[in-house]
Amino acid sequence: MRILIADDHEVVRHGVRAILSREFAGAEIGEATDSREAVSLLMQGTWDLLLLDINMPGRSGLDVLRDARQLCPKAPVLVLSAYPEEEFALRALKLGAAAYLNKQSAASELVIAIRKILVGGKYLTATMAQKLADSLGEDLHQEAHEALSVRELEVLRMIASGHSLKQIAASLALAETTIATYRSRISQKIGLTTNVELTRYALQHRLAE
Repeated sequence: MRILIADDHEVVRHGVRAILSREFAGAEIGEATDSREAVSLLMQGTWDLLLLDINMPGRSGLDVLRDARQLCPKAPVLVLSAYPEEEFALRALKLGAAAYLNKQSAASELVIAIRKILVGGKYLTATMAQKLADSLGEDLHQEAHEALSVRELEVLRMIASGHSLKQIAASLALAETTIATYRSRISQKIGLTTNVELTRYALQHRLAE
């Protein structure tokens, strides 16, 4: 079995590798540190499983997810992210992920999720299952931030955490003008102008800590 871990944090990759090596003896495990390297490795061979972070330098992990569904359509994708399940899991599942777990999940839950999706299933936490059920309701109220793209939501979270546009650009390996464009779109979609207002909104909707 060949497993690819795509995450820009070395500690996370090594921790996940240790779990996989213990539970799936003999598995070949590859590592990618950013979205470009992940796509490159996906193009080089057949993989049986992809563990994917969302927030990586360059393109978003969910952009990589789209590519993965084209390059390795038979390989299930488990999104393992620090981002809130409530805001990102549905997006990931709609793009073709088989499971979404927060990085605070127990190692045992990660193994259970992997074993389930390797045999063709989907893995949903109880929180995610309820969210999915709620989303099927015809009268479900949509919050303004649900119209944001994945990258816009990332930028909003960083603004709410006190990062400047320059710092955000450096963290995401994007041009500062690109981040400014995202910032403008966020204001238009949410209807708020200042960073203070955006921060308050993000905290009220549990988009940032």
